Amino acid sequence: MAIDSPNEAATLPILSHYINGTRVEVLPEQTGPVYNPATGQVIARVPRGGQAEVDAAVAAAGAAFPAWRDMPLIARSNIFFAFRGLMHEHREELARLITRDHGKTFPDALAEVLRGIETIDFACGLPVHLSGMNTPNVSTKVDTYTMRAPLGVVAAITPFNFPVMVPTWIYPMALMAGNTVILKPSSHTPGATQLQAELWTRAGGPDGTLNIVYGGKEAVRAIVEHPGIRAIQFVGSTAVGRYVFEEGTRRGKRVGSYTSAKNAMLVLPDADLDMVADAAVAAGFGSAGERCMAQTLLIAVGDTGGQLRPRILDRIARLKIADGMEPGADMGPIYSREHRESVIDWIGVGESEGAELVVDGRAFEGPNPDGFFLGVSLFDNVTPEMRIFREEIFGPVFGIVHAKTFEEGVALINGHRYANGTAVFTKDGGAARRFKLEVDVPMIGVNVPIPVPAGFMSFSGSKDSSIGDLPMRGEDGVRFWTQQKMVTERWPEPGRQGPLSLVFPGNS
Repeated sequence: MAIDSPNEAATLPILSHYINGTRVEVLPEQTGPVYNPATGQVIARVPRGGQAEVDAAVAAAGAAFPAWRDMPLIARSNIFFAFRGLMHEHREELARLITRDHGKTFPDALAEVLRGIETIDFACGLPVHLSGMNTPNVSTKVDTYTMRAPLGVVAAITPFNFPVMVPTWIYPMALMAGNTVILKPSSHTPGATQLQAELWTRAGGPDGTLNIVYGGKEAVRAIVEHPGIRAIQFVGSTAVGRYVFEEGTRRGKRVGSYTSAKNAMLVLPDADLDMVADAAVAAGFGSAGERCMAQTLLIAVGDTGGQLRPRILDRIARLKIADGMEPGADMGPIYSREHRESVIDWIGVGESEGAELVVDGRAFEGPNPDGFFLGVSLFDNVTPEMRIFREEIFGPVFGIVHAKTFEEGVALINGHRYANGTAVFTKDGGAARRFKLEVDVPMIGVNVPIPVPAGFMSFSGSKDSSIGDLPMRGEDGVRFWTQQKMVTERWPEPGRQGPLSLVFPGNS
């Protein structure tokens, strides 16, 4: 449903940038459409921000920074406790907004909100996380200690697929450390972001500490190039993430880019195959496969692939693909019409490469012909030379790969350019231990298909799945958003005057 008329656009709700604690109103012609993917209808308008909006947000964040940095830690922590309470109180409203804008099922959206709140829980303990070390008498009457100082104005650029969880993995950590934040979320799923900013203000977050700027490439470029922004965390595609990292780093910013993935689960012959089939369908098709931690490849060792295939087919046949708000829905639509078409193209690529297309999702007829629905697809006999093995599809397309041995399966995982998450399914503790030691992937599940760590732990991929030095969240997140200062100090005895010495200070 295209909207070309300004009068027609004006009849729709218009979201606004959120700068210095207030909504920044925009004209309809300065906005783009927000779709409900279950109906294909335009439901709202979202601003197309750029340089002017980023400049205003940086100015507001810069003005708010000194007071926020100097606020007593307990007072800052109390704001986080209040924010955590409001996020939990509004968890279902947030989940409904996610489902409306993205399409994932309501239970999945609610789980996303609760996983995001876990990181706010961590941020509530900021007095402990920001504490340093103190070592007295490192030399005669000389003491040394460390302190963690905020960087200043920082930014987060977050994706469409987790409009609550991923932002809350980033901006609470940055705010906790005493920074002020510009958040540029995806314009595809803006509703839940708008509510988060308003809840932050209601919790007592000072004006200018959390600012929201919507927009596309122009807004990203303005953030990357702005001299007033000290650090950026980005989550999204590899191409944009590499641009953010390279251009941001060149301008002296600290940058972490957490990008594309292609995850594989290794299944050994002794595994509980019914558990594996459940895990494969849930991990491959949950949220329509639009997760960076989705397991979209299953590497079956020995003859387990042949035994798993009918089990997976049985579960696929029972999936309910519907509007995400419909009770009992297992999977909702693809988030956009354009992405749906790209996934369809990928299914054609798999066919042309010689993979066996066992289930063709293109044949699915959705409950609403205008919605962006697509059925699930299952390929068998996928090989490492195929693009559907090598590249991220980010849709409900699952592939079975066959390996003769454990060693061959691990080599397939380690040889991949992406390394985000992986899993092994087995009843053999020794095999699981070997897998954990030998696999070159940072987030590992053992009989757990989507090994996203708890919110108080770090999250990051490696190889082409992460560009930068530090993971997000957890203690690594504290390190990312702060500068550690080492202080060496000596206080002379009252009234003492010693001789001038040019000797390098030592430990005596």
